[in-house]
Amino acid sequence: MQIAIIGCSAAGISAIEAIRSKDKKSRITVISDEKRPLYSRCLISYLLAGTIDEKTIWYRPDGFFKQNKVDAVLGAKATKIDTEKKEIFFERVRLGGRVEKLKFDKLLIATGASPKLEKIPGVDKKGVFPLRTIGHTQEIQSMLGRVKKAAVLGGGLIGLRAAYALKNRGKEVSVFVRSPQILSQIIDEGSASMMQKHIEKKGINIVTGRSAKEISGKDSVSGIILDDGSKYDCELVIIGKGVSANIDLAKAAGIKTNWGIVVDEFLRTSDKNIFAAGDVAESFDVALEENSINAIWPVACEQGRLAALNMLGNEERYDGTLAMNSLEFFGLPVISIGITKPKKDIYEEIVRTDAEKNIYKKIVLRNNVIVGAIALNSVDTIGIFGALIKNKVDITPIKDIILEDYFDYGKIVNLIKGAKYGFKEKEFKETIMTL
Repeated sequence: MQIAIIGCSAAGISAIEAIRSKDKKSRITVISDEKRPLYSRCLISYLLAGTIDEKTIWYRPDGFFKQNKVDAVLGAKATKIDTEKKEIFFERVRLGGRVEKLKFDKLLIATGASPKLEKIPGVDKKGVFPLRTIGHTQEIQSMLGRVKKAAVLGGGLIGLRAAYALKNRGKEVSVFVRSPQILSQIIDEGSASMMQKHIEKKGINIVTGRSAKEISGKDSVSGIILDDGSKYDCELVIIGKGVSANIDLAKAAGIKTNWGIVVDEFLRTSDKNIFAAGDVAESFDVALEENSINAIWPVACEQGRLAALNMLGNEERYDGTLAMNSLEFFGLPVISIGITKPKKDIYEEIVRTDAEKNIYKKIVLRNNVIVGAIALNSVDTIGIFGALIKNKVDITPIKDIILEDYFDYGKIVNLIKGAKYGFKEKEFKETIMTL
C-alpha cells in the first residue's frame, strides 16, 4: 500500500510512528514545505527568548525518515489533490518549481495552520514577522542586534509569548491588542486582567482596544501608526494574531471543509481514502458538543496516531477533542480547559478569586456538568476538572466546595464509583494523568 502524508509536524510524525508500529512494508511518502520539519513548534518562542538552544528544539533525530523507511520530499509544496485518480501534485522549490505527482492508496492531510497576517499598509516591510516556524525565529534572531524597541500586534498566546521572548532578550516591548482583553480566545476577562497586571509589572507595555492601521518606514520598519492616530517607534514588528487552518488544498479537491477539514469519528474526511489530523482538522469537541478546531500539540499527536491506524484498516474511534491551554509568564501560570467564555444563558459560571495571592478559579457548568475551567496560580486540580468534563459527571453533590482550597481527588471518589457513568475509578485517574 502507498500511504502519503502532506505535512510533517506533530500529526504527521505521530502518524509515521503509528504506521510503522503495525506495518513495516507499506510505502510511506511525506511531502513537507519545510526543509527540516522535525522540531517542536511549541518551543520556538523559548528559542527566541534564549532560554533553550537550537539542539533542544529537535524532538526527532535527523535519521528519523531513514529509520522509518519514509520517502521524505522536503522543501516541496503540494499544489493539487486529484481524488478520482488518487494523485497528489507538488512542486519542489529547489528544482525551480518543477511539478511532480505521487499516487496514493491512503492519504493523510496534516497541513496545519498558517499565521493570520494584518492586511495593512507596510506589512511587507523588512522587520515584520509572524512567529510560527523555526525559520521565522532564526530571521528574527538575526536582526535582534539592531533592535531596541519592538511592537507585537495581538494579545493572544502567540503574541504574548513573542513579547515575553523579546523582553527576555532585553528589548523594550509594547503589545497592541484590538480586543478589550489579552488572551481573549483562552481565558475570561477576570483572569486576563490579573495576568495583564502581572505582565505589565515585569516591564511589558500592553495597550488594549487599539490596533495598527499602518506600519511605517521606507524599506524597513521604523514604527507603527495606531487607529487613534498615535505612533509607536520601533525596529521590529511581530504579528501574533493567531492562525487559520490550511484548508485550500482540500477545498479545491472537493473535500468537505468548514473552518477546517471536517472529519468523522475515525478522522476520515468526506473522501473515504483521505484522512485529516492536527491543526487543519475540524472534529467533535466534547465540551461544545459540536465540531471545532483545537490547534494544540497533544491533540495533533493523538489525531495523527489514530488516523494512521485507521488508514491501515482499523476502526479506532476518536473520542473527541477538548480545548486545553497551559501557559506561564514570569512565574504566573494559567491553565484553561473547554468553554471559558460562555455566550448562552444555558451555562452557569462559578468564580473564586484572591487578588492578593493572584489566584483566580472558575468553572463553567451546563446542567451541573462542568464544560470549562480556568485556573490561574492555583492549578493543582485542573486535571480533575478535565476528567470531570470528559466523563460528563454531574457534580451537584460537590458543587459548593469544588473551588475551595481543600478540594482534591478524595472529594469526588463517591461520584465516580456509580455504574451510571460507565467508567471505573482507575480509568478516571488515568484520564487525569493525561491532562
